[in-house]
Formats: sequence, structure tokens, C-alpha cells
Amino acid sequence: MSQEQHPPSLHGSCHCGLVRLTLPAAPETATSCNCSLCRRIGGIWAYYELGSVSIQGHPENTESYIWGDRTLRNFRCKTCGIVTHWEPVESAPSARHGVNLRNFEPALLESVVVRRFDGADTWKFLD
Repeated sequence: MSQEQHPPSLHGSCHCGLVRLTLPAAPETATSCNCSLCRRIGGIWAYYELGSVSIQGHPENTESYIWGDRTLRNFRCKTCGIVTHWEPVESAPSARHGVNLRNFEPALLESVVVRRFDGADTWKFLD
């Protein structure tokens, strides 16, 4: 790999930097959802086994929001308001959480296939 072809950074943060995320590996795919919350957030979600992403500044610098079927807890930075990730309200074996790839350098998002998910109506992928 030449100096110009560095792999995308696996480190990201909210806007003010109080919540910092480190992924265990680059995702191959991500999801863009059109549900009432995700379309407002504008998040692009990558999924990882719960606990496998290092999240510094959480929970002391985050606050959560639970909505709808009350299965997910969405987190944002208390200072800058940027949505960083979500976790299940009740963790179970093989639970996963979602990380908002918009908090990383654009090269990471450009390196993954983003699938469109219809969370507003059919709960099916649109591609």
C-alpha cells in the first residue's frame, strides 16, 4: 500500500470530541434507514457485537433517548448533541449495537456499501 492509499481511520468522535469511538474493524456494509428518527438524524449505521466498539466518554458525556417499541437506546453527546450510537435497552446473547459512521472521516463511509432500509413502512431493504 503506497503512502497515498492509507486505510480509512477507525477512530471517530462527536463534533466536540467528548465522545470518541474506535471500531474493531472497518465495516463492509452500512445502513441508511428512513424511519422517523433515522431520517432526522441522517445517520449511516454500522453494526457490531455489543461491547466490541470502544466508546470513550460514554456514559458520562452522553444522554439517551428511547422511542417507539422501546427496544433501542439512542445516544448523543450532552455537549454538542451529535448522535453517536445506539444500544439495545435489554442486552441479550449476540446483541449488537449501531454506530453512526457520520462521526468518522468521510473516507471510511466512502469505503463501505450503504444499503437503504425502509424502516418507515415495510421493514425491508430497498436494494
